[in-house]
Amino acid sequence: MDLNQPAGENYANPQICFFHVLFKASALTFYILSSLFFDSFVIIFVVTVLLAALDFWVVKNVSGRILVGLRWWNEINDLGESVWKFECLDQESLARMNKKDSWLFWWTLYLTAVLWILLGIFSLIRFQADYLLVVGVCLTLSIANIVGFTKCRKEVAPVSDLLQGKIGLDNSAGSVLSEVMLEKQLTGHRVDRSICDWFWNHALSQGDSSKLQPVIASPTHYLFQILREGITFLACTQVEMPPLMAIEFLCRVADVLSDYLGGLNEDLIKDNFIIVYELLDEMIDNGFPLTTEPNILREMIAPPNIVSKMLSVMTGNSSNMSDTLPGATASCVPWRTTDTKYATNEVYVDLVEEMDATINRDGNLVKCEIYGEVQVNSHLSGLPDLTLSFANPSILDTVRFHPCVRFRPWESDHILSFVPPDGQFKLMSYRVRKLKSTPLYVKPQLTSDAGTCRISVMVGIRNDPGKIIDSITVQFQLPPCIRSADLSSNHGTVNILANKKCVWSIERIPKDKTPSMSGTLVLETGLERLHVFPTFEVGFRIMGIALSGVKIDKLDLKNLHTKPYKGFRALTRAGEFQVRS
Repeated sequence: MDLNQPAGENYANPQICFFHVLFKASALTFYILSSLFFDSFVIIFVVTVLLAALDFWVVKNVSGRILVGLRWWNEINDLGESVWKFECLDQESLARMNKKDSWLFWWTLYLTAVLWILLGIFSLIRFQADYLLVVGVCLTLSIANIVGFTKCRKEVAPVSDLLQGKIGLDNSAGSVLSEVMLEKQLTGHRVDRSICDWFWNHALSQGDSSKLQPVIASPTHYLFQILREGITFLACTQVEMPPLMAIEFLCRVADVLSDYLGGLNEDLIKDNFIIVYELLDEMIDNGFPLTTEPNILREMIAPPNIVSKMLSVMTGNSSNMSDTLPGATASCVPWRTTDTKYATNEVYVDLVEEMDATINRDGNLVKCEIYGEVQVNSHLSGLPDLTLSFANPSILDTVRFHPCVRFRPWESDHILSFVPPDGQFKLMSYRVRKLKSTPLYVKPQLTSDAGTCRISVMVGIRNDPGKIIDSITVQFQLPPCIRSADLSSNHGTVNILANKKCVWSIERIPKDKTPSMSGTLVLETGLERLHVFPTFEVGFRIMGIALSGVKIDKLDLKNLHTKPYKGFRALTRAGEFQVRS
């Protein structure tokens, strides 16, 4: 650690430096001055510890990575032992780190601990045991970061450029960025890590990892994979098994993690490694799916929050596992918690549909179908029994149900009979195929000559659905041979992003004119005509209508002592809506 402040160099991350110092100063200042404004020790304790916990989180997860390129966390290995994990940038990146940022980070990190020690000595001299407790908690959080970052700086080996925490295609170098963030052996037979190397090489050979087949046969294993938010969930087996079961389980794992962590990315998974590992332990047993219902998992494993993280640091107990089994595990309806009670019974049903369409260069509709979901938000007391029927169930195709749905009533009468989980869930999904028209039309025209290309795009309503069409956007990727572009529109805004993607935001179509975009594209030197034509991606949203024609007939509720409130909504938005030019 260099304690000499570099001269003649500005801070590279002034905002991060500001917040790095802010929470440290806030906790110290509040503790010192709080006795002048508050007589309650509880308020002083809670606010001071909260500010210190915020400082701990900011240093560990934000300023440490940005200012000095270091990161540390704890993991629980297969033996249940706590293991320190460290990570840092490669040597070249560390050499480029701003010296003034690094100086501020290390000085404030150590100085804060020294100030808390002095305040602790002062409280000890005055025989204030309660205030000594506050200082002890804050000092523990400060020392935890000092130990973590100091050990990280001394012991960690630089992370390879290829270990970026996700699988994805690097468009510039053409290499696959990959790292196994978490591995869980689910059976007694241990799978060698080399199977992942084979998978990365296979993904690289395909050119686009997002278009890999969900089931892949390697020389030694069957691989099942899904891609969510740039993270690949990979499962493998040496014996034949129903592929849909493996894919559905991976989807359940991704959904549960997203629900628990409030999103899905590399940092969230690494910061909540223990919870992710505990969830996998409960979701599968010896290779067979066991518990995948979020309601039961929430009773067994508490979702992460700042209070639990602060307590785990202070007590050393990293487990979020409950000491008792959920009551629903012994119930005939394991997806619902027992003894659910609400002052007001409510249930809301949403029809959410996405339209996938492909229109060729001649303006003819090649494909048009709807993928829809019936989403239910249930807040009902006791053990309610619901029945949902459609006015036209015959148009539904490729239906997929939540486990709560009884299959026989649907098979005989096309009626959904179920005991709902508590809260929001997806009751069923469906497809409606071979639709004849779309609500919007997009007419692109491109003509090129003498090194330039003139482009004109018109958007209008083809079939009025009777509801307002809003959030209309048209996007297309400029071909690599385009050197510059000058585009404008008579309605909305046109933006060209850094990756050469053009985004035309129309929002709503006015009544007095047809939105159009036009302009000129300049080709690279030596090219007379444009040979690669872009594909236009259309986005829109229509509230209050399901374009597939699906309509809910009625929703009946039983086993309720009070009359519930029922609500129905519909929404249609664009899925993969493509217009070829």
